[in-house]
Amino acid sequence: MDTLNPLASPSAGDTLAASFAASYAGVVAFIAVVDAGSFAKAADRLGIGRSAVSRSVQKLEAQLDARLFHRTTRSTALTREGELFHANCRVGVDHIQQALDDMRELRQGPPRGPLRIASTVGFGRKVVAPLLRGFQARYPEIALDLRLDDRPADFTGDGIDVAFRDGRLDDSQVIAKQLIPMRLRVVASPGYAREHGLPHSVDELAAHRCINLRLASRRVRDWEFKVDGQPRKLVPSSQHTFNDADLVLQAALDGQGLAQVAAYQAGELLRSGRLVACLGGQAPDDGGHYLCYLSRHQLPVRIRVFIDHMTTEMRALDFA
Repeated sequence: MDTLNPLASPSAGDTLAASFAASYAGVVAFIAVVDAGSFAKAADRLGIGRSAVSRSVQKLEAQLDARLFHRTTRSTALTREGELFHANCRVGVDHIQQALDDMRELRQGPPRGPLRIASTVGFGRKVVAPLLRGFQARYPEIALDLRLDDRPADFTGDGIDVAFRDGRLDDSQVIAKQLIPMRLRVVASPGYAREHGLPHSVDELAAHRCINLRLASRRVRDWEFKVDGQPRKLVPSSQHTFNDADLVLQAALDGQGLAQVAAYQAGELLRSGRLVACLGGQAPDDGGHYLCYLSRHQLPVRIRVFIDHMTTEMRALDFA
């Protein structure tokens, strides 16, 4: 056994913990007596008996080997040692009280403080970022830090508070709230459709020029479908592969071929006629856009209001 280490044995650790607890109780009682002006008033403030306050202060004096108060039947005054000890303790007590007040305000007061948000690049640019303006106007004391990355968010390593994820989630370590379904659309420009036609089945994709997306993992993303009620994935041969979803979409707009993109990217372009869609009856229906965070318990108010705001705003959007 290491006799130089006070925590080497459980009994040593228990003794140290008990000593700390006694010192803490003594300091609390001491500060209360100084602030209240008497042992009786301090006892009333602390909600304990006068004798308990007196015992705590006496134990503290014994531990310090110093007398902290001059006591008479009519008055209580600090000794010189007591004045010095109080001056040193006051700073620490004020810091602790400020920390408690800050935590209480963060949980119960007006939402404020930093909020770190992670999102996939495409969804972050197209959907998340435009909604932050309204949130900031409503909660001006929350400082937003948005980080776009197609890799899964590292909540602990990067200090992320909330993250937006796409697709299907199997990470049991996070709370995932589905905001909206994730719909995929196979799209092309009207010019490509006139020149090459559009496929009527997944098998006909092999006869078309396709545009693929390379993921952050460097793997080419599968095209996903649901055929006869069963999921089906494939990676069609392509002449163009990009590692940015916006470039994939632009290539489709430029008539370079077919692309499978998220509905939030293509919705306005389909409605305006700049893109046309196909294979809608074989689109998958089991994905979603999720808002993720680590725990439901003791959630800071700044995170709670952000979750509520983004849930309401996103569910009002039309991505069809």
